[in-house]
Amino acid sequence: MATPVKVYGPPLSTAVSRVLACLIEKDVDFQLIPVNMAKGEHKKPEFLKIQPFGQVPAFQDDTISLFESRAICRYICDKYPERGNKGLYGTNPLIKASIDQWMEAEGQSFNPPSSALVFQLAFAPRMKIKQDEGVIKQNEEKLEKVLNIYEKRLGESQFLAGDEFSLADLSHLPNTHYLVNATNRGELFTSRKNVERWWSEISSRDSWKKVVDMQKTP
Repeated sequence: MATPVKVYGPPLSTAVSRVLACLIEKDVDFQLIPVNMAKGEHKKPEFLKIQPFGQVPAFQDDTISLFESRAICRYICDKYPERGNKGLYGTNPLIKASIDQWMEAEGQSFNPPSSALVFQLAFAPRMKIKQDEGVIKQNEEKLEKVLNIYEKRLGESQFLAGDEFSLADLSHLPNTHYLVNATNRGELFTSRKNVERWWSEISSRDSWKKVVDMQKTP
């Protein structure tokens, strides 16, 4: 029996939750290993051996160690092509290129403003950090421009990379979840008909519901 892969980090982390959703979609056994970031466990020498930047997640599969959530997700899909959702990372070069294209859009265009908003609106209040209204305004404007492009795209296809749910959509789940459910900026998504339809579909997947349940567990 195969040894479960190991994921280090808290499910509340957007990057960790991205990897967890991928593992569940692919039906790959995993062991979630807590990392207490408040106590600085992610900066200790033993952790830095597997994640040299001292961030989460860190990922181990037997003797292989990886970091960066999107790279980990691609690895999982490539290593386990016949497990779970077989089309999660495409079934031919053209579909895979389309998925990569929208994953790049997520990483470079969607993630920077959405991450800034998640921190300012969802995490800063919990951490008793003063919110920066200038940063909020600037990134809200950036995100609106991105979502206008998504609105057009999602009027042409059911999902970002085509008519099947893929890693491109999955990568958007963590930040969007916080913005829709833990801030007062959910209308950025719900006010756009196609984006709202897309969000409703991807957030209702069993894999993501399981991740959300994991986030609720102390």
